[in-house]
Order: sequence, then C-alpha cells, then structure tokens
Amino acid sequence: ADSFEALRETVLACTQCPNLVSSRKNVVFGVGNASADLMFVGEAPGAEEDRRGLPFVGPAGRLLDKMLAAIGLGREDVYITNILPWRPPGNRTPSADEIALCKPFIARHIALSKPDILLLVGNISSKTLLDTQTGITKLRGQWQSYKADGLNIPALPLLHPAYVLRRPETKADMWADLCLLRKRLAD
Repeated sequence: ADSFEALRETVLACTQCPNLVSSRKNVVFGVGNASADLMFVGEAPGAEEDRRGLPFVGPAGRLLDKMLAAIGLGREDVYITNILPWRPPGNRTPSADEIALCKPFIARHIALSKPDILLLVGNISSKTLLDTQTGITKLRGQWQSYKADGLNIPALPLLHPAYVLRRPETKADMWADLCLLRKRLAD
C-alpha cells in the first residue's frame, strides 16, 4: 500500500484472522493528523472503539486526552492507531498469531506516517514494535528505537491508560514519562 487510503482498503479486505473479523463491528484504523510528528500505537480496540470505529475513545481514551492536554497537545497534534485494527472477542489479549498477522499492517502504517517520535502505549505495542520480550514496566521511562523499513524512530514506551485507570498508583510513572516526552519535544 502506497497511501493511507490503500492501506485502509487492504486492512478492510483482510480475512486472515477469522475470529477477529467475524466478531468486529468496525475496523478501527487511525485518527488524528496522519502527518503528525507524534504517533501513538496502542494494542487493540476495546468495546467503545469497536462501536465507534475510532481508537482510544473509551475511558482509556479520555485519560489519554487528559494526558495530551497536560503537555499542551490535542488529538489534532498527534496520530493514534493500534497494533490490531479489530477488537479481540471479549476484549481478550490478542494472540501471538493475531499480532504476527497484523504486524505488517502497523509497520506499513508507521512507514507511511513517518513520525518523528513513536509512543508505544502498553505492553503489546512495546513488545511488538521493539521486538522484545521485556515488559512495559521495565521499558517505560527509557527511550528506545523502532527500526524497520529503513526507519530508525525514537520510541517511548508508555503505560497503557487503561492500566493507569486500574492502578492509580502508576499515575506518577505516567507523569514522569510525559515529562520525558515534553522535554524531548522542547529540545
């Protein structure tokens, strides 16, 4: 695919994950400024995202909006997507096979967008795009590099807003990571 439109059509036509395709209401492709310097990549859509066809619009999305506002950004300043464009049934964690089948789509998404910085939201996104088994609690707070398709993009793993909602004691970690991002943007 040589454009976002062509990639979206390819994703819409994909039937490689029958469990995901048959249970979805919508393909959740991406939202925001596709040529933004910042690209957020989450795990997969939840129930609200599947209903509305947009990433990060449920409770975790509302927290993400507050996080962005805290560092002077809005959705119009960033691009937001997920590793999987479909909601796993019952909101379960995506399987290794599903992630592997969707990885070329997200790699192409990143190659088309060419962001200056990737924000890897949560464990699945960080492990998948950094090609590591190291978990998010060890990766967060440290700049990494996303390397694929001739790109070498600075990447900051972040705790998932849904995790922060479940574990409010992690808000300080999230704030520290947002401050790292804000400092990088100011440099």
